[in-house]
Amino acid sequence: MSHNTFGHLFRVTTWGESHGPAIGCVVDGCPPRLALTEADIQPYLDRRRPGQSRFVTQRQEPDQVRILSGVFEGLTTGTPIALQIENQDQRSRDYGEIKDSFRPGHADLAYELKYGIRDYRGGGRSSARETAMRVAAGAVARKVLGPEVRIRAALVQVGDDRIDRARWAWAAVEANELFCPDPVAAARWEERLLAVRKAGSSLGAVIEVVAEGVPPGLGAPVYGKLDADIAAALMGINAVKGVEIGEGFAAAALSGEANADEMRMGRDGRVAFAANHAGGVLGGISTGQDIVARFAVKPTSSILTPRQAVDRQGREVEVLTKGRHDPCVGIRAVPVGEAMLALVLADHLLRHRAQNPDAPSEARLPRN
Repeated sequence: MSHNTFGHLFRVTTWGESHGPAIGCVVDGCPPRLALTEADIQPYLDRRRPGQSRFVTQRQEPDQVRILSGVFEGLTTGTPIALQIENQDQRSRDYGEIKDSFRPGHADLAYELKYGIRDYRGGGRSSARETAMRVAAGAVARKVLGPEVRIRAALVQVGDDRIDRARWAWAAVEANELFCPDPVAAARWEERLLAVRKAGSSLGAVIEVVAEGVPPGLGAPVYGKLDADIAAALMGINAVKGVEIGEGFAAAALSGEANADEMRMGRDGRVAFAANHAGGVLGGISTGQDIVARFAVKPTSSILTPRQAVDRQGREVEVLTKGRHDPCVGIRAVPVGEAMLALVLADHLLRHRAQNPDAPSEARLPRN
């Protein structure tokens, strides 16, 4: 299997399967002399870890990360950083009855048609279990970006129920189990998800990711656009079916006057924008505004309701998926979205420094 590496100068290669002995990744291209310990990575993994609430899979994985290489005396050495997490709570027997059937909505059939072989235990390589290593690598990427860049995400829609943006509070995101910035919506969603879980069904979701403090100049015209790479990174998360930057699809309903982010000169000498419909990117290059992106996650495909399918012998069958599954995978996708945005920004920051080391770190116009 190819294409397990992400990035250019800051590169991440992940390995492992859902029910294998371990999962891991290698981070290559990380600059030397950055302070890094396992304690820097673990808090991000703890936010993604399964089994923490009634609203996620009850698989019990401590997700304790180990740094195997690339760090000496608490500092990165500039050599590849190997990270590993052991799998401890596999229940492969849950998948024995469907090992020869292709589950609707899953990658089973596509893997079989491409490779002629697949690991049916929890989806193998296609499982969202792999995203734990993206979160671990994202913690390293945040070290590259530095404390000036702050990346946060929130669940803004579950099913057809959206938050009220007038009630948005970042503090609320960590105060409830759904990473929701609207406490009123969070209460509604909790009740709805409990009913969905009891029925053995699932719901989709929308996650919004915001990066503050991003310097201008990241990205490149034509084939290295920052927003294109962000979209690809978020689209590469399991179960994601749509991505938008800034105003996104809603921009199609705006007039040119309404969509234009007007500019004035601020008293501090920086360019001030009246709005951020562009999501912090113009012409594929960051403007110094907040980077804003959203991605839509489909309902969890593993449900208890029998669905029509076929098996490896071409017979028509009915499939229901046993095991421990998220009634809404969008919840644990919140820290994954943060990590993928961090990986893209770290990679582009290193590219930008390599080509233009004297570029300004703020949206200030050059003076003659």
